[in-house]
Amino acid sequence: MKITKLITIVFLLICSYSFGQSGKLNRANRHYNSFSFVKAIEKYEKLIDTNFNKVYAMRKLGDSYMYLRKPNEAAKVYKHVVEQENVPKEYYYYYAQALRGTGDYETSKVWMNKYKNEASSDSRVAEFLEKQDFESAMFNLTKQYSVSKTNFNTTFSDFGAVDYNNEVVFVSAKDEGVSTKRKYAWNAQPFLDIYQVAKEGSIEDSEKLSGDVNSIYHEGPVSFSANGNKMYFTRNNYYEGEKGKDNNGINNLKIYSSELINGTWTNINGVHFNNDEYSVGHPTLSDDGKKLYFTSDMPGGIGGSDIYVVDINEDETLGHPKNMGAVVNTEGNEMFPFIHKEGTLFFSSDGHVGFGLLDVFATITDENNEVVNILNLGKPINSSKDDFSYYLSAEGFDGYISSNREGGVGDDDIYKFTRIPPLKLKGQIFDDANNEPLENAKVVLLDGNGEEIAYFITEANGYYEHIVDRDAKFTLNGSKEKYTDINKEFNSFNLDKEKEFVVNLNVGLKPIEDVVLLADLETIYFDLDKSNIRLDAALELDKVVTLMNKYPGMVIRLESHTDSRANDQYNIALSNRRAKSTYEYIISNGIDVSRITKYEGFGETQLVNKCSNGVKCSKDEHQLNRRTEFIIIKMK
Repeated sequence: MKITKLITIVFLLICSYSFGQSGKLNRANRHYNSFSFVKAIEKYEKLIDTNFNKVYAMRKLGDSYMYLRKPNEAAKVYKHVVEQENVPKEYYYYYAQALRGTGDYETSKVWMNKYKNEASSDSRVAEFLEKQDFESAMFNLTKQYSVSKTNFNTTFSDFGAVDYNNEVVFVSAKDEGVSTKRKYAWNAQPFLDIYQVAKEGSIEDSEKLSGDVNSIYHEGPVSFSANGNKMYFTRNNYYEGEKGKDNNGINNLKIYSSELINGTWTNINGVHFNNDEYSVGHPTLSDDGKKLYFTSDMPGGIGGSDIYVVDINEDETLGHPKNMGAVVNTEGNEMFPFIHKEGTLFFSSDGHVGFGLLDVFATITDENNEVVNILNLGKPINSSKDDFSYYLSAEGFDGYISSNREGGVGDDDIYKFTRIPPLKLKGQIFDDANNEPLENAKVVLLDGNGEEIAYFITEANGYYEHIVDRDAKFTLNGSKEKYTDINKEFNSFNLDKEKEFVVNLNVGLKPIEDVVLLADLETIYFDLDKSNIRLDAALELDKVVTLMNKYPGMVIRLESHTDSRANDQYNIALSNRRAKSTYEYIISNGIDVSRITKYEGFGETQLVNKCSNGVKCSKDEHQLNRRTEFIIIKMK
């Protein structure tokens, strides 16, 4: 009886313990499903400490850290999760993503490959593997910006800065006042409001946007019309004092518009595609006011959240939202779109291959204004953490980016960036002797290690142009047939990064000082014992005349020669007559006499073959020695 009673007591204690732990698990799941991840983490960690449903709790703990964008913590948890028996294969992907967030790209590739081989045809995997070498894949987008902290940051979330007149409007959770002690369950921070501050102001100078925009729940980010009198903004599903929820009790995001009337933002209206069952938010208005881009997880999309666009009619009513398609959207999350004045759409994504979690991308459009590709904006705009809410000024030189990267003040921080204009190397390849541009010259650009970066062939104007890195050493090699190669060393150190800068490097190539090569000249021969200019010789001398007209500074000397037949004295006289005939033909065709310094005969003293006195040679062999040569004295 005592044993039975003891067993009963132990059983009841176990049941009580189990029921208690089950309650904690239920509460943890409730926090998780309500997006209260800070509280969910606390509960899951306690469950793991007590070894209750540890396998499940570990997975949810890792997921919670990822939702809070804490990849370092998530990676530590997922390292154990992926070793679990029968773990869902998507955790290989989650682990790979977390590792990317920590900057451990090599290990991330291993787990992404494992996910690809064992689990999925997910397009994110194919894209990830296609561009395994991130640094190479994004080489052309590096060093495009300089980034610095702003004075608008607090220890809470601050993001979404945009220019508005002479001020900056941004979103912040900084208000810890008595009226807003309520906290957002997701991250245990105050709710977000919209603020404005002078561009050179500080967070202490900022004030909430006047009017009816801010509520007791989340607002922001925002987008303004070109004239500044209309604003679209994100807000929780809260309108005229009523809070809306979906069937699961979730308060989603909606887009509202507001008008500036007598200096106050009022006349709040929701867009017609708002819905209690899903979120729409992050609006951005095109400069012409004809299109509104936004983010939504509405049914029928490609991934978790997609970017959509909707036409704005002339009466300011909105059309039917259109998904931006698979070039922009992935199975992951695309959000925080920004449409620039020039029509380029920027957005953040964790589905496209990048440096970390959310990265900023820009769309590439074709001649039909169709998006055909995207580009990662590279470092330092992007990091291994979340980078989002990209805003570029109308001029295209500066803007703002929000990020939770290392070294910030708080959670999400606002950074100002200055876009470093492309550094152009440009110049002209020209003929050093006459300053004329050289067509079809080859220009090879080498880096500081002598590795070829690029080469190009000049067109008729001799110009070349190429974008080069800043703060680097280079060598430019110029070459062309009939010219001497030249190497020019230069560097791009300490150039102004605040404005466009051009390195001008004009390069003159020296013609080879050989008339035969320059004029494509055949040897000028004479008949036996004759000094008159033959027809074939005249054609060749015409080439010399053309060459000397091309190079007005060219000065030459003429040398004529005979074969070895006849005596030496006779051959000297004969060669002098041949030199004079050549000279007279050239000047008779318009070449100034001053450009031929001398014409002279050398007889048989400079034979080009064996055919000296007493040596038996053919007519053709003797013919080779009856010639006139042209010696270049100077080219300029």
